[in-house]
Amino acid sequence: MRLVRALSAAVLTLGLAAAPAAADASPSPSQDDSSAPARAGTSFRTATEIEQGQAATASGSTGDYLYWSFPADTGQRPTVKATVKLPETHVSQTWQIDVYDGLRRRQACRYGAQTRTAAADASSVELACVLRTVRAWSEPWADDPLPGTYYIRLTATGVATADLGLPVGSDVRVDSEDTGGSAAVDGSLAEPLVPGIASKPEEERENAAVPAGLEPEDGWASGWWSDRWVWTAAGGILAALAGVGGYALTRGTGRPPRVPPAA
Repeated sequence: MRLVRALSAAVLTLGLAAAPAAADASPSPSQDDSSAPARAGTSFRTATEIEQGQAATASGSTGDYLYWSFPADTGQRPTVKATVKLPETHVSQTWQIDVYDGLRRRQACRYGAQTRTAAADASSVELACVLRTVRAWSEPWADDPLPGTYYIRLTATGVATADLGLPVGSDVRVDSEDTGGSAAVDGSLAEPLVPGIASKPEEERENAAVPAGLEPEDGWASGWWSDRWVWTAAGGILAALAGVGGYALTRGTGRPPRVPPAA
């Protein structure tokens, strides 16, 4: 019974240790918005870098393409939200937000209002896109989100000629939910999909920032660790407990009593 109690205490310790680790893995919103970007790029190459949890603003014209970029790591499920402030006078407009990964592949939204049409009397329109969970590794033919830089493109589609060039304002924010070991896979990329990372020697990558060098606060994940390891170990301990308990219940009192020979 001492062994059973010791194993039970170990399981409780592992569970309590895993809970804070999973909670701390989620990115925290930025507390200081004084350095928030107030502009947007006009192409992938000039996309404005933003951090997760940081609100960014930009002014532009109806018909422009506005670009931002942000880092997303293994196990994160990014949510991109955008609010477009429309001019006082305009006709019906349709706005769309698209998200591309580091290979510039357009990523589908799991849910969210990715495209919305604003009526002629609307003062603003809100868009949202919840991406799939970023995977540590994927087959070359798959279109799964991978760790690295992601690009946001905001634009109006099918704009009437009378509305082209009218001034608009935009607010963009990216937040992520950490999915933990439920989305973990075996394997990892050699390098995250960050522009320019493959063009520098390994020594320079460690000591100098690369273009679009924003990365998660704790650095890029290696891909081999997840809280799945903790629950696998806890499952093994529970199996050992079950084996010890089953043996204790079925072993009996010892050797069976000897039956005296019949007279």
